[in-house]
Amino acid sequence: MADPEVLKRELEYHEKLYSGFAQRHFARSAVRLLRCHMVARILHLTGVGKDSRVLSLGCGIGDTELLLAPYVAEIVGVDLSPAAIRQARADAERLEIRNVRFAEASDAEGTFDAVMAIFFLHHLADDALADLPRQVASRLAPGGTFYSLDPSRHRLSGALGRLLVPWMMRRYQSPDERELEPEATRRLFSGAGLEARAETYDFGSTPLAGLFPGWGWGYGLARELDDWLLRWEWVRQRGSNFEIVARRR
Repeated sequence: MADPEVLKRELEYHEKLYSGFAQRHFARSAVRLLRCHMVARILHLTGVGKDSRVLSLGCGIGDTELLLAPYVAEIVGVDLSPAAIRQARADAERLEIRNVRFAEASDAEGTFDAVMAIFFLHHLADDALADLPRQVASRLAPGGTFYSLDPSRHRLSGALGRLLVPWMMRRYQSPDERELEPEATRRLFSGAGLEARAETYDFGSTPLAGLFPGWGWGYGLARELDDWLLRWEWVRQRGSNFEIVARRR
């Protein structure tokens, strides 16, 4: 059961975030390219296609979901923030994207070919995180895949950020969020009967997109450098963010 005080603080933080800052920040070139890269990863790792239904947990203003929509049959995005859902619906209408539905909730009915959670798990309290894999397994169709992306507890960028730009770290973090341990998170999903693995997503490209959101070509170079650096185990262990890919048998 989620702690109501944690939910209250998270909702207050995100209502403020989605009152204008997030809309401006997420529309900038480096952040947009980051979201495009995320969509490519989701398509590659989940195998979803034109006949697939996708559930997005903690969809926010729907920027990733709207980029993914042309490649799938339907997306349902859920979020606790009314401001986020209003923005997501408005953007879907403006872009005339008809196969997405955004709901002010924490759950959705039916089963899905994929469930995704982009920078969502690390906002959950420990008990809610421990219970989520069971809920995800019940929402996945046979052969369906869960995909998540979250900050790693071992990330070098986090240690440097807290040392050099603590004010910026606080700006981008809600009061209760924290970094997660990749292997411990993977075991939660394995314990729910899913075939799960954890993979390093990046080393420095995502933090650089946050620091310099308008520097699109800089993000492109950083992503290419990441792909080269992540060949080494030490770099992967100190990566900024990690993915969980968990498949229902």
